[in-house]
Amino acid sequence: MKDTTGYLDMELLRFSTAGSVDDGKSTLIGRLLYDSKSIFEDQLQAVKDASKRLGGGEEVNLALLTDGLRAEREQGITIDVAYRYFATPKRKFIIADTPGHIEYTRNMVTGASTADVAIILIDARNGIIEQSKRHSYIASLLQIPNVVVAINKMDLVDFSEDVFNKIKAEYEEIAKVLKLKNVIFIPISARDGDNVVDASNKTPWYNGETLLHLLETLPVRKDETKLPARFPVQYVIRPHSDDFHDYRAYAGRISGGRFKVGDKVTILPSKTESIITAIDEGTKSLEVAFAPQSVSIRLADNVDISRGDIIVNESEQKPTVSANISLLVCWLNHRPLNEGGKYIIRHATEETRAIIKDVHFKVNINTLENILDDKTVKMNDIAHISIKTLKPLKYDSYSENRITGSLVIIDENTFETVGAGMIVHNLEDETFTI
Repeated sequence: MKDTTGYLDMELLRFSTAGSVDDGKSTLIGRLLYDSKSIFEDQLQAVKDASKRLGGGEEVNLALLTDGLRAEREQGITIDVAYRYFATPKRKFIIADTPGHIEYTRNMVTGASTADVAIILIDARNGIIEQSKRHSYIASLLQIPNVVVAINKMDLVDFSEDVFNKIKAEYEEIAKVLKLKNVIFIPISARDGDNVVDASNKTPWYNGETLLHLLETLPVRKDETKLPARFPVQYVIRPHSDDFHDYRAYAGRISGGRFKVGDKVTILPSKTESIITAIDEGTKSLEVAFAPQSVSIRLADNVDISRGDIIVNESEQKPTVSANISLLVCWLNHRPLNEGGKYIIRHATEETRAIIKDVHFKVNINTLENILDDKTVKMNDIAHISIKTLKPLKYDSYSENRITGSLVIIDENTFETVGAGMIVHNLEDETFTI
């Protein structure tokens, strides 16, 4: 395995894989790890042994590198999100291998929520199917800036350019509807490694880059440090000791922008104003701190601040403060959404209760049309809903800030997470109709 200790300061790219069952997601990641020499010898030997036990003979089943759960290895499918880490001389990577079964769509939402790139695999033999559209819709909802459509198993269609072009043309129509921004198509064979790390001589008609080269060069998400400053308060630090008798600081993680000593700030929802006198990171004092650093901020005034409040820069755009919130939600639980029901809402560092006021529409994943006459939101459904919270939230739209623009919905009886919501201001700008 390569020595990656010199790569600690390199840029990090997060990407997720998505596709239907047996489209080759785990095999593709295994191929990336194998061909980039990012596998320890004992890991490779364990995979070779497992391949033999599962009847694969001498052929190494690279999917077993990510299908870590015993149930997955026995069934030959992925049923959880598997995270893998590797590095090349150009970049570091975090991979989220997400499951293909429709009942595990919620895992795809989890794995893709922080991704810079979504790799959507399509079996060249089957073309675009419902799960391809579902995962593309989620990629658009999560506003993943880059989508790589990897048309896999090209070896099983004799590396046909016509097959590739047909799938590409069909997907381009879907991409227009979903407003996907940067879509790149690549023909691959994950099993054999064609166009994964090395260019294939079996696709002379393809002049694009290999998958690894794309991953090394595609841009990451927009710079969080350039967003309006946001600091959700997680904890108030009051040591009450002789050494720190008058110490009072507010701990949390910066979710957007930057803060520096001397900044005039506003605390929401009280709208109290103060000035930053110090920023602490552990035992160090900083003059300036950026997203996503975890720091403690000290202010000039002993203002009333508690967990869930948010500190913002006085001169920048403020978040919305409201109890009436419009959401695009992916429902994650086998119990349907209860319109009029009460739920727990967790947003940034705040927890409150809310009622589901209205279900405006669901999405037909096959046609990408909005369903207005059926408002029963079941597991894996995507819907536009409105909620009213017990106390106002301080939020941005998801398109403005994915931390302060997202929340989770929790069943108040079972404490299960039942929904993942993306806050929208202007629904017409952030949803899709044909």
